[in-house]
Amino acid sequence: MEHYELIENALVYIEDHIEKSLSLESVSNHFNISKYYFHRLFSAMTGYSFNNYLLSRRLNKSVALIQNKNLSLTDIAYLLNFGTPSSFTRAFKRQYGIAPSKLKENTTSIHHSPIPLVVKKPIKNINGDIVTDFTLEEFNAVRICGIAFEVDLATEDYKEKIKSHSKMLLDNIHQSIDSPCYVIYSNCQPNSTRFNVLFGIPYDIQINKPYYFTNDLPSIFCAKFKYFGDILDIGDVLTTDYARFLKISKLEEEESSIEMIQAFENVHQLDASYHLYVPIKKHPVDLEC
Repeated sequence: MEHYELIENALVYIEDHIEKSLSLESVSNHFNISKYYFHRLFSAMTGYSFNNYLLSRRLNKSVALIQNKNLSLTDIAYLLNFGTPSSFTRAFKRQYGIAPSKLKENTTSIHHSPIPLVVKKPIKNINGDIVTDFTLEEFNAVRICGIAFEVDLATEDYKEKIKSHSKMLLDNIHQSIDSPCYVIYSNCQPNSTRFNVLFGIPYDIQINKPYYFTNDLPSIFCAKFKYFGDILDIGDVLTTDYARFLKISKLEEEESSIEMIQAFENVHQLDASYHLYVPIKKHPVDLEC
């Protein structure tokens, strides 16, 4: 199921069960996805947090119930799970600018709003491939061995530099070694186009070069998505796709020295699809999960 279809179904489900005791957890469980993933996806696709959307739709439902005149305001408050009539009145006034009693007295009118449309917001890489299929998870701590170098994405030769250093690494790794490969990009300075690059594998290798390194990567909370593209296109990924990803998904960057991690399943197949890990700030709902 596509992301927008999932959220469209969720909106219909919420509408059909608006008088039930709904929660982020109960709705995400109904669709068999994790609570924090559903929370982030819902916000990205609708522009609302789940709780704010649910409150808005309950208030919208209350408009029809008030205008129907068969129920008291107290009955409506409890029917729509507002807890108390005073909580219902306060929320109603915040959303519509008037007290629900004024609507009941026919001194004003409010139009009932239909379920909002879910606008498709695909995030594409430079080749036009969709990369919105992301999850939120921990990048597990790992020790990697390899080579380190620096690139400046503003220069024309950064792709050649990445290519030559990747070849240098592969020349020192025997074909029999079956290992994933990680390329870690760390910003040299804030808002700089210069990056320190660690290119290595979680395997004890020895390279007799001055730029050989062994580094312990910490566990990092990340947005992870599968990327279809060339390893050498990382400049476009960082400057274009990454910025658009953050804007559309409404995720926040973690204040980490690591900007992005490319993860390849096999160090000998660096022309295959790979996963990108982007450090993301944890929110309270993520910590609960």
